[in-house]
Amino acid sequence: MLLMSYNFRKRKKRIVFLGDSITKQGSQSEGFIRKIQEYLVNENLDLKYELVGSGVDGNKITDLVNRVDDDVLYSGAEIVIIYIGINDVWHKQTTGGTAIEIFKNDYILLIEKLITAGIKVMLCTLSAIGERIDNTNEQDEDVDLYSNTIRELSNQFELPLIDIRNAFVQFNQQNNISNFPYGILTNDTVHLNSNGNQLVAQQIWNILYPVIS
Repeated sequence: MLLMSYNFRKRKKRIVFLGDSITKQGSQSEGFIRKIQEYLVNENLDLKYELVGSGVDGNKITDLVNRVDDDVLYSGAEIVIIYIGINDVWHKQTTGGTAIEIFKNDYILLIEKLITAGIKVMLCTLSAIGERIDNTNEQDEDVDLYSNTIRELSNQFELPLIDIRNAFVQFNQQNNISNFPYGILTNDTVHLNSNGNQLVAQQIWNILYPVIS
């Protein structure tokens, strides 16, 4: 019994990244979750925390609400980092996306479920659907609208905000002088390339590190 109790105390605290295909790819080689793992090792925090990528292709906010019990609550988590919204906007061009009112209401449901379970929650704004810097990306307005909604929820619930949208805009303004639609931080206007993964990893780490150190 003493041994079992000791092992329980030594179990690593779990940090879950909850999202869509961007998060799923973040667990792959050179992905942002892998890069954050390197930061943990460098700060000697890898024996205390484990990182879990919970990203599913095509997921929207409603999908996270529907699977949070199985994928997060039942498996245990100390911290959950929510990175969702791209498909809620992007899919408006194809399968319908998510209206902003539904997005906000479901996001609140997700936050309240996690907080009620005693889990620390961090919110990420959207990144990009297109990288042009002259306001000609087709869905810039919605990307900003949904990001602003997440900022408002961060203030409402007093949760840490990882402002990926702001970081993406600033980086492209400084580095995308040829106004390319993709190739600076993404491979295809949405999914992250090496530079995009590095930027996202750094933005998350800037907020996460003070909480876990």
